[in-house]
Amino acid sequence: MENELYQELSLKNKQYVWHPFTQMQDYINEEPLIISHGKDRKLFDVLGNEYYDGVSSIWLNVHGHNIKELNEAINEQLNKVAHSTLLGMANIPAILLAERLVNIAPDGLEKVFYSDSGATAVEIAIKMAYQYWRNIGKNEKNTFVTMKEAYHGDTIGAVSVGAINLFHQAYSDLLFPSIKLSYPHLYRSKYEGTRKDVTKAYLNEVENLFIEKADSIAALIIEPIVQGASGIIVMPPGYLKGLDALCKKYEVLLIADEVATGFGRTGKMFACEQEGITPDILTCGKGLTGGYLPVSATLTTNTIYEAFLGTYEEQKTFFHGHSYTGNPLGCAVALANLDLFEKNQLINHVEEISSFIEESLRTFYDLQHVGDIRQSGVMIGIELVLCKETKEPFHWNDRVGVRVTKRAKELGLLTRPLGNVIVFMPPLASTKSELEEMLNILYKAISDCTEKQ
Repeated sequence: MENELYQELSLKNKQYVWHPFTQMQDYINEEPLIISHGKDRKLFDVLGNEYYDGVSSIWLNVHGHNIKELNEAINEQLNKVAHSTLLGMANIPAILLAERLVNIAPDGLEKVFYSDSGATAVEIAIKMAYQYWRNIGKNEKNTFVTMKEAYHGDTIGAVSVGAINLFHQAYSDLLFPSIKLSYPHLYRSKYEGTRKDVTKAYLNEVENLFIEKADSIAALIIEPIVQGASGIIVMPPGYLKGLDALCKKYEVLLIADEVATGFGRTGKMFACEQEGITPDILTCGKGLTGGYLPVSATLTTNTIYEAFLGTYEEQKTFFHGHSYTGNPLGCAVALANLDLFEKNQLINHVEEISSFIEESLRTFYDLQHVGDIRQSGVMIGIELVLCKETKEPFHWNDRVGVRVTKRAKELGLLTRPLGNVIVFMPPLASTKSELEEMLNILYKAISDCTEKQ
């Protein structure tokens, strides 16, 4: 019976569904994984197989699946109202969640603008920054600075400040131009010297640009502490704080894209806390609802907000909104998610399991083709290389990352590669025993696919 259901769903999946970031010609020639349900840190397919969710359902699951408190929060709100607009109105969960976000965000972020995905949160941040300067009479500040290999989402504005050619090149004629600087990458740094020397050199790039063009720059956007889709690149200590200081010195707004790094993923509620900075604008999503419903938010300072205040005739309004902005169901489960953070002391737990993961990963360097392991909290990237000594990468066509993740799936762990980088990003609530099982599977998958047998 299970096999008959699987075959039926498989055919319909191939016939009707176009999957994101998926080469469908390859996909339709394979047997698809079809999830039927989840429990805690595991997902189950329609054939009854179980898998650890080693990538948190693309970086967003916090506590696990089918969590009682989160389910109840949605059901309770559903019995009241599923949705009402925020355009000129308000609803209870959206108000209470905004208060909670301001209370847990870096000091100075005082206003919350809701949307429904990380990309739309970034789109809002870009438009806010652009209109802010126009509203205060500095129309010449209209350029954006981003980082090479940055990923901020897939809407046109977010892609314009993105810089991964593989994802973004096809749309180049649709995009507004942005200035691209180098994200500090210690493993593949273009600078030599100590970590401090390298950090300073990367910051010098920013300052040299600001000296020349700050008068025309509206904002710099960055993924703080960890640049995700580029291969889990972890910033050296001091870079973020130095960047913040330069933005303040040269009057450039700083947008911190915390969609991936927020809500405990790096070991703090927000990655900006790692170096004690407050950006002008902060975007968040993914873990905001515990991985349950699509809600995101763009947080700003009162300075930004007040630039949009004026008479009806002045037309300083922020003319932006989404149909499901501030959705009560999503905001209700987000509040329950934050309650669980407090109840389970989840940030402290992340610190504990981060150390456990770091220690466990040391043995991975024994593998012949593990070149670098990058970690911040429970954001981990394992870079596989053809040659450790030269850091020569495997060729794209070797599909090393793809093969490793396929083998991991066979062994009971779901993850997803970024080229030759294997991403390991388990739910924050994972236990040490669960993590040990996941890491053992990952080690064997890498070994099976890269070591000489």
